[in-house]
Amino acid sequence: MAAIAYTVAFDGVEARLVEVQCSVSPGLPGFGIVGLPDKSVSEARERVKAAFGALSIAMPSRRVTVNLSPADLPKEGSHFDLPIALAVLAALEIVPAEALERVVALGELALDGRLSPVAGALPAAVAAAEDGRALLVPRACGAEAAWVGTVPVLAPQSLREVVDHLTDRAPLARAAPGELAEAVFEADLAEVKGQERARRALEIAAAGRHHLLMIGPPGASKSMLATRLPGILPPLSPQEALETSVIHSVAGLLAEGGISRTAPFRQPHHTASMAAMVGGGRNARPGQASLAHNGVLFLDELPEFERRVIDALREPIETGEIHVSRANAHIRYPARFLLVAAANPCRCGEIADASRACSKAPRCGADYLGRISGPMMDRFDLRIEVPQVAIEDLGLPATGESSASVALRVAAARALQAARFADHPTARVNADASGRLLEEIAPLDGECRSLLALAAERLGLTPRGYHRILRSARTIADLDASAAIRQPHLAEALSYRLPFGRPD
Repeated sequence: MAAIAYTVAFDGVEARLVEVQCSVSPGLPGFGIVGLPDKSVSEARERVKAAFGALSIAMPSRRVTVNLSPADLPKEGSHFDLPIALAVLAALEIVPAEALERVVALGELALDGRLSPVAGALPAAVAAAEDGRALLVPRACGAEAAWVGTVPVLAPQSLREVVDHLTDRAPLARAAPGELAEAVFEADLAEVKGQERARRALEIAAAGRHHLLMIGPPGASKSMLATRLPGILPPLSPQEALETSVIHSVAGLLAEGGISRTAPFRQPHHTASMAAMVGGGRNARPGQASLAHNGVLFLDELPEFERRVIDALREPIETGEIHVSRANAHIRYPARFLLVAAANPCRCGEIADASRACSKAPRCGADYLGRISGPMMDRFDLRIEVPQVAIEDLGLPATGESSASVALRVAAARALQAARFADHPTARVNADASGRLLEEIAPLDGECRSLLALAAERLGLTPRGYHRILRSARTIADLDASAAIRQPHLAEALSYRLPFGRPD
Protein backbone atom coordinates (compact mmCIF):
# COMPACT_ATOMS: atom_id res chain seq x y z
CA MET A 1 0.00 0.00 0.00
CA ALA A 2 1.16 3.55 -0.74
CA ALA A 3 0.55 6.54 1.54
CA ILE A 4 1.36 10.25 1.34
CA ALA A 5 2.32 12.74 4.07
CA TYR A 6 3.20 16.39 3.56
CA THR A 7 6.10 18.52 4.75
CA VAL A 8 8.20 21.40 3.43
CA ALA A 9 11.67 22.00 2.02
CA PHE A 10 13.26 25.41 2.47
CA ASP A 11 14.30 27.50 -0.51
CA GLY A 12 15.84 30.51 1.18
CA VAL A 13 13.13 31.89 3.46
CA GLU A 14 10.37 30.27 1.43
CA ALA A 15 8.91 26.89 2.40
CA ARG A 16 7.94 24.70 -0.55
CA LEU A 17 5.47 21.87 -0.10
CA VAL A 18 6.93 18.36 -0.41
CA GLU A 19 5.06 15.06 -0.72
CA VAL A 20 6.48 12.22 1.35
CA GLN A 21 5.34 9.11 -0.50
CA CYS A 22 5.75 5.71 1.13
CA SER A 23 5.32 2.33 -0.49
CA VAL A 24 5.50 -1.04 1.30
CA SER A 25 6.07 -3.80 -1.23
CA PRO A 26 7.13 -7.48 -1.26
CA GLY A 27 10.84 -8.14 -1.44
CA LEU A 28 13.94 -8.24 0.72
CA PRO A 29 13.44 -6.25 3.93
CA GLY A 30 14.91 -2.75 3.63
CA PHE A 31 14.23 0.93 4.17
CA GLY A 32 15.23 3.30 1.39
CA ILE A 33 14.79 7.06 1.01
CA VAL A 34 15.01 8.65 -2.44
CA GLY A 35 14.27 12.11 -3.84
CA LEU A 36 17.59 13.99 -3.46
CA PRO A 37 17.95 13.69 0.34
CA ASP A 38 21.08 14.93 2.08
CA LYS A 39 22.91 13.02 4.82
CA SER A 40 20.63 14.22 7.65
CA VAL A 41 17.53 13.11 5.72
CA SER A 42 19.02 9.73 4.82
CA GLU A 43 19.80 9.13 8.50
CA ALA A 44 16.09 9.56 9.29
CA ARG A 45 15.48 5.86 8.68
CA GLU A 46 17.55 4.93 11.75
CA ARG A 47 15.77 7.48 13.95
CA VAL A 48 12.36 6.34 12.65
CA LYS A 49 13.18 2.69 13.34
CA ALA A 50 14.28 3.47 16.90
CA ALA A 51 11.20 5.64 17.56
CA PHE A 52 8.95 2.85 16.26
CA GLY A 53 10.67 0.45 18.63
CA ALA A 54 9.96 2.80 21.56
CA LEU A 55 6.27 2.68 20.57
CA SER A 56 6.38 -1.13 20.19
CA ILE A 57 5.73 -0.85 16.45
CA ALA A 58 7.59 -3.43 14.40
CA MET A 59 8.93 -2.58 10.97
CA PRO A 60 7.48 -4.95 8.34
CA SER A 61 9.57 -7.72 6.80
CA ARG A 62 9.10 -6.11 3.42
CA ARG A 63 10.64 -3.41 1.29
CA VAL A 64 9.82 0.13 2.49
CA THR A 65 10.53 2.89 -0.03
CA VAL A 66 10.08 6.60 0.76
CA ASN A 67 10.12 9.12 -2.08
CA LEU A 68 10.41 12.86 -1.47
CA SER A 69 8.65 14.68 -4.30
CA PRO A 70 9.52 16.81 -6.25
CA ALA A 71 12.61 14.69 -6.66
CA ASP A 72 14.74 17.49 -8.19
CA LEU A 73 14.42 19.76 -5.12
CA PRO A 74 17.27 19.27 -2.61
CA LYS A 75 16.02 18.03 0.78
CA GLU A 76 18.03 19.12 3.81
CA GLY A 77 17.42 18.94 7.54
CA SER A 78 16.21 16.61 10.24
CA HIS A 79 12.65 17.99 10.11
CA PHE A 80 11.81 15.25 7.56
CA ASP A 81 11.84 12.64 10.37
CA LEU A 82 8.22 13.15 11.45
CA PRO A 83 6.61 13.18 7.98
CA ILE A 84 8.60 10.11 6.97
CA ALA A 85 7.43 8.30 10.12
CA LEU A 86 3.82 9.32 9.46
CA ALA A 87 3.95 8.17 5.83
CA VAL A 88 5.27 4.76 6.95
CA LEU A 89 2.59 4.49 9.67
CA ALA A 90 -0.11 5.31 7.11
CA ALA A 91 1.30 2.72 4.69
CA LEU A 92 1.14 0.17 7.53
CA GLU A 93 -2.47 1.27 8.21
CA ILE A 94 -1.66 2.28 11.78
CA VAL A 95 -2.89 5.85 11.19
CA PRO A 96 -5.60 6.72 8.64
CA ALA A 97 -4.13 7.92 5.35
CA GLU A 98 -6.92 10.48 4.91
CA ALA A 99 -5.89 12.19 8.17
CA LEU A 100 -2.49 13.00 6.66
CA GLU A 101 -4.14 14.81 3.75
CA ARG A 102 -5.10 17.63 6.09
CA VAL A 103 -1.74 18.35 7.76
CA VAL A 104 1.80 19.47 7.01
CA ALA A 105 4.28 17.93 9.45
CA LEU A 106 7.86 18.63 10.43
CA GLY A 107 9.97 17.60 13.40
CA GLU A 108 13.07 15.67 14.41
CA LEU A 109 12.61 12.35 16.15
CA ALA A 110 14.62 11.34 19.18
CA LEU A 111 15.36 7.64 19.60
CA ASP A 112 12.67 7.33 22.30
CA GLY A 113 9.99 8.92 20.13
CA ARG A 114 10.17 12.45 21.52
CA LEU A 115 9.98 15.35 19.05
CA SER A 116 12.91 17.74 19.06
CA PRO A 117 12.61 21.37 17.86
CA VAL A 118 13.62 22.28 14.32
CA ALA A 119 14.30 25.53 12.48
CA GLY A 120 11.81 27.03 10.06
CA ALA A 121 8.46 26.49 11.82
CA LEU A 122 7.26 30.00 10.99
CA PRO A 123 7.72 29.83 7.18
CA ALA A 124 6.32 26.29 7.30
CA ALA A 125 3.18 27.69 8.94
CA VAL A 126 2.89 30.29 6.17
CA ALA A 127 3.16 27.54 3.53
CA ALA A 128 0.57 25.39 5.34
CA ALA A 129 -1.83 28.33 5.53
CA GLU A 130 -1.47 29.02 1.81
CA ASP A 131 -2.23 25.36 1.08
CA GLY A 132 -5.19 25.19 3.47
CA ARG A 133 -3.73 22.56 5.82
CA ALA A 134 -3.02 22.33 9.53
CA LEU A 135 0.56 22.20 10.83
CA LEU A 136 2.13 19.54 13.06
CA VAL A 137 5.33 20.71 14.78
CA PRO A 138 7.21 19.76 17.96
CA ARG A 139 5.96 21.26 21.22
CA ALA A 140 8.93 23.66 21.38
CA CYS A 141 8.03 25.12 17.95
CA GLY A 142 4.29 25.53 18.51
CA ALA A 143 4.36 29.03 19.98
CA GLU A 144 6.47 30.26 17.06
CA ALA A 145 4.31 28.73 14.33
CA ALA A 146 1.05 29.84 15.99
CA TRP A 147 1.84 33.47 15.12
CA VAL A 148 0.37 32.66 11.69
CA GLY A 149 -3.19 32.89 12.94
CA THR A 150 -4.78 31.55 9.75
CA VAL A 151 -3.47 28.02 10.24
CA PRO A 152 -4.32 25.50 13.02
CA VAL A 153 -1.04 24.61 14.74
CA LEU A 154 -0.78 21.35 16.67
CA ALA A 155 2.29 20.89 18.86
CA PRO A 156 2.70 17.35 20.21
CA GLN A 157 5.57 16.37 22.45
CA SER A 158 6.13 12.91 21.02
CA LEU A 159 5.29 10.61 18.12
CA ARG A 160 2.84 8.76 20.39
CA GLU A 161 0.82 11.98 20.84
CA VAL A 162 0.76 12.44 17.05
CA VAL A 163 -0.58 8.91 16.55
CA ASP A 164 -3.21 9.40 19.27
CA HIS A 165 -4.35 12.64 17.62
CA LEU A 166 -4.55 11.23 14.11
CA THR A 167 -6.51 8.21 15.34
CA ASP A 168 -8.87 10.44 17.38
CA ARG A 169 -7.90 8.79 20.67
CA ALA A 170 -6.58 12.04 22.18
CA PRO A 171 -7.03 15.09 19.93
CA LEU A 172 -4.51 17.86 20.41
CA ALA A 173 -5.48 21.43 21.27
CA ARG A 174 -4.32 24.29 19.08
CA ALA A 175 -1.06 25.90 20.13
CA ALA A 176 -1.08 29.51 21.31
CA PRO A 177 1.36 32.09 19.97
CA GLY A 178 4.31 33.03 22.15
CA GLU A 179 4.69 36.25 24.03
CA LEU A 180 5.54 39.39 22.08
CA ALA A 181 9.15 39.99 23.04
CA GLU A 182 9.72 43.56 24.22
CA ALA A 183 13.25 44.92 24.23
CA VAL A 184 14.46 47.19 27.01
CA PHE A 185 17.24 49.54 25.95
CA GLU A 186 19.48 50.40 28.86
CA ALA A 187 21.99 52.29 26.71
CA ASP A 188 20.82 55.88 26.19
CA LEU A 189 22.02 58.62 23.86
CA ALA A 190 22.11 60.97 26.82
CA GLU A 191 25.17 59.06 28.05
CA VAL A 192 27.20 60.21 25.05
CA LYS A 193 29.24 63.31 25.98
CA GLY A 194 29.52 65.88 23.21
CA GLN A 195 29.43 64.59 19.60
CA GLU A 196 26.42 66.74 18.66
CA ARG A 197 27.08 66.38 14.94
CA ALA A 198 27.36 62.60 15.20
CA ARG A 199 24.15 62.46 17.24
CA ARG A 200 22.37 64.48 14.56
CA ALA A 201 23.67 62.17 11.82
CA LEU A 202 22.44 59.18 13.82
CA GLU A 203 18.98 60.74 14.03
CA ILE A 204 18.85 61.37 10.26
CA ALA A 205 20.05 57.83 9.56
CA ALA A 206 17.32 56.37 11.77
CA ALA A 207 14.58 58.60 10.33
CA GLY A 208 15.18 57.69 6.68
CA ARG A 209 17.28 54.49 6.91
CA HIS A 210 20.34 56.23 5.47
CA HIS A 211 23.67 54.41 5.58
CA LEU A 212 26.18 56.07 7.91
CA LEU A 213 29.99 55.98 8.06
CA MET A 214 31.80 57.38 11.12
CA ILE A 215 35.55 57.95 11.01
CA GLY A 216 37.49 59.02 14.07
CA PRO A 217 40.32 58.09 16.44
CA PRO A 218 40.02 55.22 18.94
CA GLY A 219 37.83 56.09 21.89
CA ALA A 220 35.85 58.78 20.07
CA SER A 221 32.51 57.10 20.95
CA LYS A 222 31.84 55.65 17.48
CA SER A 223 30.79 52.24 18.78
CA MET A 224 28.97 53.86 21.69
CA LEU A 225 26.87 55.89 19.26
CA ALA A 226 26.14 52.93 16.98
CA THR A 227 24.96 50.67 19.78
CA ARG A 228 22.45 53.32 20.84
CA LEU A 229 20.84 53.44 17.41
CA PRO A 230 18.27 50.67 18.14
CA GLY A 231 16.92 52.79 20.99
CA ILE A 232 15.76 55.54 18.63
CA LEU A 233 14.35 53.34 15.87
CA PRO A 234 10.55 52.95 15.76
CA PRO A 235 9.03 49.50 16.39
CA LEU A 236 8.69 47.25 13.38
CA SER A 237 5.31 47.16 11.71
CA PRO A 238 3.48 43.78 11.91
CA GLN A 239 4.52 43.05 8.32
CA GLU A 240 8.18 43.91 9.01
CA ALA A 241 8.16 41.87 12.23
CA LEU A 242 6.86 38.83 10.34
CA GLU A 243 9.43 39.26 7.52
CA THR A 244 12.27 39.51 10.03
CA SER A 245 11.03 36.63 12.18
CA VAL A 246 10.75 34.31 9.16
CA ILE A 247 14.46 34.83 8.46
CA HIS A 248 15.35 34.28 12.10
CA SER A 249 13.15 31.18 12.16
CA VAL A 250 15.03 29.66 9.21
CA ALA A 251 18.27 30.42 11.04
CA GLY A 252 16.90 28.89 14.27
CA LEU A 253 17.22 32.13 16.25
CA LEU A 254 13.67 32.63 17.56
CA ALA A 255 13.74 32.16 21.32
CA GLU A 256 10.73 30.48 22.97
CA GLY A 257 8.45 31.31 20.05
CA GLY A 258 8.54 35.03 20.76
CA ILE A 259 8.29 37.43 17.84
CA SER A 260 9.82 40.82 18.48
CA ARG A 261 8.86 44.18 17.00
CA THR A 262 12.28 45.52 17.89
CA ALA A 263 14.53 46.18 14.92
CA PRO A 264 17.39 43.64 14.86
CA PHE A 265 20.94 44.81 15.52
CA ARG A 266 23.74 42.66 14.10
CA GLN A 267 27.43 43.32 14.73
CA PRO A 268 29.64 40.77 12.96
CA HIS A 269 33.34 40.66 13.78
CA HIS A 270 35.77 41.94 11.17
CA THR A 271 37.03 38.39 10.65
CA ALA A 272 33.60 37.32 9.31
CA SER A 273 33.78 35.31 6.10
CA MET A 274 31.82 35.93 2.92
CA ALA A 275 29.33 33.17 3.79
CA ALA A 276 28.87 34.51 7.31
CA MET A 277 28.16 38.01 6.02
CA VAL A 278 25.92 37.48 3.00
CA GLY A 279 24.84 33.85 3.45
CA GLY A 280 25.91 30.56 1.99
CA GLY A 281 27.95 27.71 3.37
CA ARG A 282 27.03 24.06 3.04
CA ASN A 283 23.32 24.67 3.62
CA ALA A 284 23.20 28.21 2.14
CA ARG A 285 21.92 29.68 5.40
CA PRO A 286 21.13 33.41 5.76
CA GLY A 287 24.08 35.61 6.67
CA GLN A 288 24.42 38.61 8.95
CA ALA A 289 23.13 40.98 6.26
CA SER A 290 19.85 39.06 6.03
CA LEU A 291 19.57 38.64 9.80
CA ALA A 292 19.74 42.45 9.97
CA HIS A 293 16.74 42.79 7.59
CA ASN A 294 14.57 45.74 8.70
CA GLY A 295 17.22 46.59 11.30
CA VAL A 296 20.83 47.67 11.70
CA LEU A 297 24.03 46.07 10.43
CA PHE A 298 26.97 47.58 12.32
CA LEU A 299 30.47 47.01 10.95
CA ASP A 300 33.08 48.21 13.42
CA GLU A 301 36.63 48.65 12.10
CA LEU A 302 35.33 48.62 8.52
CA PRO A 303 38.74 48.67 6.75
CA GLU A 304 39.73 45.52 8.67
CA PHE A 305 37.07 43.46 6.89
CA GLU A 306 38.13 41.64 3.76
CA ARG A 307 37.52 43.89 0.79
CA ARG A 308 35.50 41.30 -1.07
CA VAL A 309 33.28 40.85 1.99
CA ILE A 310 32.61 44.60 2.16
CA ASP A 311 31.96 44.83 -1.58
CA ALA A 312 29.53 41.93 -1.38
CA LEU A 313 27.20 44.29 0.50
CA ARG A 314 26.88 46.58 -2.51
CA GLU A 315 24.13 44.43 -4.05
CA PRO A 316 21.83 44.33 -0.99
CA ILE A 317 22.38 48.04 -0.34
CA GLU A 318 20.96 48.79 -3.80
CA THR A 319 18.35 46.03 -4.19
CA GLY A 320 17.43 45.03 -0.64
CA GLU A 321 18.10 41.34 -1.24
CA ILE A 322 20.95 38.86 -1.60
CA HIS A 323 21.25 36.06 -4.13
CA VAL A 324 23.26 33.02 -3.04
CA SER A 325 24.17 30.81 -5.97
CA ARG A 326 25.23 27.19 -5.59
CA ALA A 327 25.68 24.37 -8.10
CA ASN A 328 22.26 22.93 -7.25
CA ALA A 329 20.43 25.98 -5.93
CA HIS A 330 19.86 29.69 -6.43
CA ILE A 331 18.52 31.22 -3.23
CA ARG A 332 17.23 34.72 -2.51
CA TYR A 333 17.32 36.23 0.96
CA PRO A 334 15.81 39.62 1.91
CA ALA A 335 18.45 42.07 3.18
CA ARG A 336 17.11 45.61 3.51
CA PHE A 337 19.13 47.00 6.40
CA LEU A 338 20.57 50.24 7.74
CA LEU A 339 24.35 49.99 7.40
CA VAL A 340 26.36 51.78 10.07
CA ALA A 341 30.13 51.53 9.84
CA ALA A 342 32.97 52.87 11.96
CA ALA A 343 36.64 53.22 11.09
CA ASN A 344 39.83 54.70 12.47
CA PRO A 345 41.46 57.35 10.24
CA CYS A 346 44.55 55.16 9.91
CA ARG A 347 45.88 51.89 11.30
CA CYS A 348 47.27 53.42 14.50
CA GLY A 349 44.37 55.89 14.73
CA GLU A 350 46.59 58.81 15.76
CA ILE A 351 47.09 60.54 12.42
CA ALA A 352 45.60 63.78 13.77
CA ASP A 353 48.19 63.97 16.59
CA ALA A 354 51.63 64.62 15.12
CA SER A 355 53.34 63.72 18.40
CA ARG A 356 51.76 60.25 18.47
CA ALA A 357 51.27 59.40 14.79
CA CYS A 358 53.42 56.75 13.18
CA SER A 359 56.25 57.51 10.79
CA LYS A 360 54.08 56.78 7.76
CA ALA A 361 51.66 59.64 8.44
CA PRO A 362 49.88 61.16 6.55
CA ARG A 363 50.18 58.59 3.74
CA CYS A 364 49.06 55.82 6.06
CA GLY A 365 45.59 57.39 6.35
CA ALA A 366 44.95 57.31 2.61
CA ASP A 367 46.29 53.76 2.39
CA TYR A 368 44.15 52.56 5.28
CA LEU A 369 40.87 54.10 4.16
CA GLY A 370 41.74 53.06 0.61
CA ARG A 371 40.78 49.54 1.65
CA ILE A 372 37.20 50.73 1.27
CA SER A 373 36.48 50.81 -2.46
CA GLY A 374 35.21 53.99 -4.08
CA PRO A 375 31.86 52.45 -5.13
CA MET A 376 31.30 51.22 -1.57
CA MET A 377 32.22 54.60 -0.08
CA ASP A 378 29.78 56.25 -2.49
CA ARG A 379 26.93 54.17 -1.05
CA PHE A 380 27.11 55.86 2.35
CA ASP A 381 24.52 58.62 2.47
CA LEU A 382 26.11 60.20 5.54
CA ARG A 383 29.85 60.40 6.15
CA ILE A 384 31.09 62.18 9.25
CA GLU A 385 34.29 62.68 11.20
CA VAL A 386 33.97 61.96 14.91
CA PRO A 387 36.54 63.95 16.91
CA GLN A 388 38.11 62.84 20.16
CA VAL A 389 36.34 64.04 23.31
CA ALA A 390 38.55 66.02 25.66
CA ILE A 391 39.28 64.27 28.95
CA GLU A 392 38.12 67.26 30.98
CA ASP A 393 34.73 67.15 29.21
CA LEU A 394 34.08 63.58 30.33
CA GLY A 395 33.52 64.73 33.89
CA LEU A 396 30.88 67.27 32.93
CA PRO A 397 27.16 66.46 33.19
CA ALA A 398 25.53 65.06 30.07
CA THR A 399 23.67 67.77 28.13
CA GLY A 400 22.43 65.84 25.12
CA GLU A 401 18.88 64.65 24.53
CA SER A 402 17.78 61.23 25.68
CA SER A 403 17.01 58.41 23.27
CA ALA A 404 13.31 58.76 24.07
CA SER A 405 13.25 62.40 22.93
CA VAL A 406 15.08 61.65 19.69
CA ALA A 407 12.90 58.59 19.08
CA LEU A 408 9.78 60.79 19.10
CA ARG A 409 11.12 62.92 16.23
CA VAL A 410 12.25 59.81 14.34
CA ALA A 411 8.80 58.25 14.75
CA ALA A 412 7.11 61.42 13.50
CA ALA A 413 9.36 61.49 10.41
CA ARG A 414 8.71 57.79 9.78
CA ALA A 415 4.95 58.41 10.04
CA LEU A 416 5.21 61.06 7.30
CA GLN A 417 7.06 58.57 5.10
CA ALA A 418 4.56 55.80 5.82
CA ALA A 419 1.76 58.08 4.57
CA ARG A 420 3.85 59.18 1.59
CA PHE A 421 4.57 55.63 0.41
CA ALA A 422 1.27 54.06 1.47
CA ASP A 423 0.32 53.24 -2.12
CA HIS A 424 3.80 52.20 -3.26
CA PRO A 425 4.42 48.44 -3.38
CA THR A 426 8.07 48.43 -2.28
CA ALA A 427 9.14 51.82 -0.88
CA ARG A 428 8.69 52.33 2.87
CA VAL A 429 11.22 55.04 3.75
CA ASN A 430 13.01 57.80 1.87
CA ALA A 431 16.08 55.64 1.28
CA ASP A 432 13.95 53.35 -0.93
CA ALA A 433 12.94 56.12 -3.35
CA SER A 434 14.56 56.24 -6.79
CA GLY A 435 13.87 57.39 -10.32
CA ARG A 436 10.56 59.12 -10.89
CA LEU A 437 9.44 58.46 -7.32
CA LEU A 438 12.44 60.38 -5.96
CA GLU A 439 11.69 63.28 -8.30
CA GLU A 440 8.12 63.37 -7.02
CA ILE A 441 8.96 63.39 -3.31
CA ALA A 442 12.05 65.64 -3.49
CA PRO A 443 11.35 68.54 -5.90
CA LEU A 444 13.81 71.45 -5.64
CA ASP A 445 13.25 75.14 -6.15
CA GLY A 446 15.64 77.30 -8.16
CA GLU A 447 17.95 78.19 -5.25
CA CYS A 448 18.27 74.57 -4.19
CA ARG A 449 18.99 73.45 -7.74
CA SER A 450 21.75 76.04 -8.08
CA LEU A 451 23.28 74.99 -4.75
CA LEU A 452 23.18 71.32 -5.65
CA ALA A 453 24.65 71.92 -9.12
CA LEU A 454 27.53 73.92 -7.61
CA ALA A 455 28.17 71.25 -4.98
CA ALA A 456 28.07 68.48 -7.59
CA GLU A 457 30.77 70.28 -9.57
CA ARG A 458 32.96 71.06 -6.56
CA LEU A 459 32.65 67.68 -4.91
CA GLY A 460 32.65 65.58 -8.08
CA LEU A 461 29.39 63.89 -7.19
CA THR A 462 28.41 60.73 -9.01
CA PRO A 463 24.75 60.28 -10.04
CA ARG A 464 24.42 57.88 -7.10
CA GLY A 465 25.80 60.50 -4.72
CA TYR A 466 23.49 63.12 -6.19
CA HIS A 467 20.42 60.97 -5.53
CA ARG A 468 21.56 60.05 -2.03
CA ILE A 469 21.84 63.74 -1.16
CA LEU A 470 18.27 64.25 -2.36
CA ARG A 471 17.04 61.39 -0.17
CA SER A 472 18.91 62.70 2.87
CA ALA A 473 17.56 66.22 2.29
CA ARG A 474 14.03 64.82 2.10
CA THR A 475 14.52 63.11 5.47
CA ILE A 476 15.96 66.25 7.05
CA ALA A 477 12.90 68.15 5.81
CA ASP A 478 10.67 65.45 7.32
CA LEU A 479 12.41 65.84 10.68
CA ASP A 480 11.69 69.56 10.36
CA ALA A 481 8.03 68.76 9.45
CA SER A 482 8.52 70.67 6.20
CA ALA A 483 6.50 69.74 3.14
CA ALA A 484 9.23 71.04 0.81
CA ILE A 485 13.01 70.78 0.80
CA ARG A 486 14.47 74.16 1.71
CA GLN A 487 18.00 75.42 1.25
CA PRO A 488 19.06 74.70 4.90
CA HIS A 489 17.86 71.10 4.52
CA LEU A 490 19.87 70.63 1.35
CA ALA A 491 22.93 72.35 2.80
CA GLU A 492 22.89 70.03 5.81
CA ALA A 493 22.58 66.99 3.56
CA LEU A 494 25.54 68.22 1.50
CA SER A 495 27.63 68.68 4.63
CA TYR A 496 27.48 64.93 5.24
CA ARG A 497 28.89 64.15 1.78
CA LEU A 498 32.08 66.20 2.04
CA PRO A 499 35.27 64.20 1.45
CA PHE A 500 37.26 63.40 4.57
CA GLY A 501 39.76 66.11 5.08
CA ARG A 502 39.54 69.43 3.33
CA PRO A 503 37.98 69.35 -0.15
CA ASP A 504 39.83 70.80 -3.08
